[in-house]
Amino acid sequence: MKANKILLILLSVCVLGLSSCRDQFAEMNQSPSDVTTAEPSFMLTRCELSFQVNDYLYWFYNQLLYSNWSQLGASGTFSEGTFGQGTAIMTQDNYITMLNYRNDINDYVEKFEHPELKAYSAMCGVLAIFGGIFSSDINGDIQYTEACMYKFGGPLTPAYDKVEALYDLWVKELDDYIAVFQDKSQNIIAKQDLFFNGDLAKWARLANTIKLKIAVRLYNNNPEKAKQIAQAVVGNSAGYIDSIEDSFLFHKADATTGGDDAYGIGDTNIENFWGGSSGNVINFMLASKDPRVRYFYRKNGYNSKIVQCFIDNGKYENLPPYVKDVVVLDEDGNFKEWGGMGEPWVRYFGHPIVFKDSDAYKAISGTYYDTGTRYQLTIGDASKSYGIYSSLNGEMLLGRVDYSVPTTPDGPVIQDNDDVVWWQLVMGAGETNLYLAELAQLGAALPKSAEEYYNRGVQLSVQEWDNVAAKNKIPYYKTTYNYDPNEGTIELKDGELDAMMATDAVKFTGTDSEKLEKIYLQQLMNFTLMPDDQFVTARRSGYPKIGSNLLPFVKFDEIELTAIPRRFSFPWPLPTDVMYDIRTANLQEQGFTPGSNQSGIGFPSSTVLNTERLWQDKNAPQWGAGK
Repeated sequence: MKANKILLILLSVCVLGLSSCRDQFAEMNQSPSDVTTAEPSFMLTRCELSFQVNDYLYWFYNQLLYSNWSQLGASGTFSEGTFGQGTAIMTQDNYITMLNYRNDINDYVEKFEHPELKAYSAMCGVLAIFGGIFSSDINGDIQYTEACMYKFGGPLTPAYDKVEALYDLWVKELDDYIAVFQDKSQNIIAKQDLFFNGDLAKWARLANTIKLKIAVRLYNNNPEKAKQIAQAVVGNSAGYIDSIEDSFLFHKADATTGGDDAYGIGDTNIENFWGGSSGNVINFMLASKDPRVRYFYRKNGYNSKIVQCFIDNGKYENLPPYVKDVVVLDEDGNFKEWGGMGEPWVRYFGHPIVFKDSDAYKAISGTYYDTGTRYQLTIGDASKSYGIYSSLNGEMLLGRVDYSVPTTPDGPVIQDNDDVVWWQLVMGAGETNLYLAELAQLGAALPKSAEEYYNRGVQLSVQEWDNVAAKNKIPYYKTTYNYDPNEGTIELKDGELDAMMATDAVKFTGTDSEKLEKIYLQQLMNFTLMPDDQFVTARRSGYPKIGSNLLPFVKFDEIELTAIPRRFSFPWPLPTDVMYDIRTANLQEQGFTPGSNQSGIGFPSSTVLNTERLWQDKNAPQWGAGK
């Protein structure tokens, strides 16, 4: 994208406000300077700048619980509190902003008779549906058809729409938007479109592809309709996202003058409050020789110089067991080389999936949790501790994060300060093909086999995330910082995709059930940095699966599967709320037990939050059950 899009927008407001608006208002015999109605191209840009799903607060609140419930992350250890509701819920209502812009542009187009500008409204409409899907993933029924319509004569208290009805409506609206994008009479200002630079063919592909998100969410309640949607998507003349070039990759600006949170998730401490990586997930990715483990997670603190420093200080036995397992010593007991998979693979390790206060926890506590100074080195007056776990790679969510290379206590300070404004993969070709693989495996009549879609989806996912990692300039991407001679870089290398596809964990072999499991697991890996999609995929599929030899779901003796929530509790509105009657009636219609920290009722039990499900979750398998 061109340098500093924000500056471009401001310049556009000044320049295009004089030229474009003059042309559009010429027939009205009114000076453009007297017109206060925003011009559609400007509204589109503001809409795009406001667009965000899985934002900072979502990561801060929802993601931690979602990843623990699905065991795709681990906040240290698991306990009964892990599965309690707590007060955390972010309702994801960003779609409302998109609806406002869509409706305002529709009003402009109709009022001033400019049908050639409908594409602006369609773009905002696509984003509103995208956000609406995420909101309904959390809330079930949402306000949509009557929302943001009060200034146009609609109700002040909009009704709630049923999820099932919304899925039907959204598919229809997306088809309508595709027709607009394919209308040759549309006349838009390309540089006002931050997403696709005015390429309406790409907008049409995005709109068509989003229908697959709806199809897979619909499947458990209406499999035939879900398959029909998939068949219509691949048969649509708009095409679908099937290449890295067509992916929905968003980058709001090339430079900023400050730390504006709008250009990333919003907090440099995101790695800390995220929780932690799951050892089972990382082990699965390593068994798969999956390069994405290097993009999603960071290396731990044990490069070969740190290992040698432990040796020199008589603390070799203090090293984490998994580190010692891959260290090859020479005849003098010094570091010789890495064993196992070698660098950079040997530097990734996640939290054990273990229930606190269990015998399993007590057996590993001193090694992995209550470690004291075991992993600390002191030389002179300087001390440093070295983390054994692989944290989330914050620069894949922020861009603007400084990274310190692990060095010995008496070593140099080496920092990666090469910050960029965040690049975000919103929807890609890997995701698309993995959806098609799933639906083909489930019986949809599609042009290619499930295996063809699967193989393409896995490879495109790896390539897309490698592309995002390069753009975000994450640590160790094509650099070792000239500190450790045994350091390895993390970018995708020749032959790695072939090696990955040849592993037993990835190769599309086995029974139909085993093939389906591989499809879902690859979707889950692809969604590591997209927590809503990852949680929804786990919830609707039943994977990870108990007893799996690929990525197992751990059944704790201390907690029943039916006591692991599948949704948040919903605060009952206060009687003074203007929406009290409508909201209360909707929650009752959805079959939810009241719960609110405001009214003093308290929160429903975790068992209630498992059994009282959102509509789209009603026929989904239990945690760990698979399909």
